[in-house]
Amino acid sequence: MGALLALSRLIDRINEIIGKSVSWLILIAVLVSAVNATVRKVFNVSSNAWLELQWYLYGAAFLFAAAYTLKQNEHIRIDILYGAWSRRVQHWIDLFGHVFFLMPMVTLMIYLLYPYVMRSYASGEVSTNAGGLILWPAKALLLIGFAQMFAQGISEIIKKIAVIRGDLADPFPATGHHGHDPIEQEEAL
Repeated sequence: MGALLALSRLIDRINEIIGKSVSWLILIAVLVSAVNATVRKVFNVSSNAWLELQWYLYGAAFLFAAAYTLKQNEHIRIDILYGAWSRRVQHWIDLFGHVFFLMPMVTLMIYLLYPYVMRSYASGEVSTNAGGLILWPAKALLLIGFAQMFAQGISEIIKKIAVIRGDLADPFPATGHHGHDPIEQEEAL
């Protein structure tokens, strides 16, 4: 289990660095948008390439932050049901969800996206919009984002098994909104 936990820590660290770094892409997208709008209003000139660049930047930020969001346990779940269970049951629910929902979905997406990206790259596919950008980098963002999510899914499965076995302390002992377990709060009152 020690080697698997070391792999998990490596994946977590990589996705944390990427997840925190991509926040700058939102700022760049906003700046590109502002400059594009200003140039369009002041000089009556516009370019589809600038609009598409905004989409690429936003898409990259969203896709590259998804694995970090999973790592931080901030992904979406139905808390009304999930929060009613003990922490041990929650770990089993998470493990089940990761193994039977997350991993098959990201594996399928990687399987489907790889040839899609390679065909786009080989053909030099370009946007159908006049003055648009080449498309394979945007498609590659999808592939990279799902590859990151696959790796993070592996890390989460390793950590869930380690927590269930007692080999790792629960990294998120409180599961309610913003780190507060509603059941524990109620019991404290």
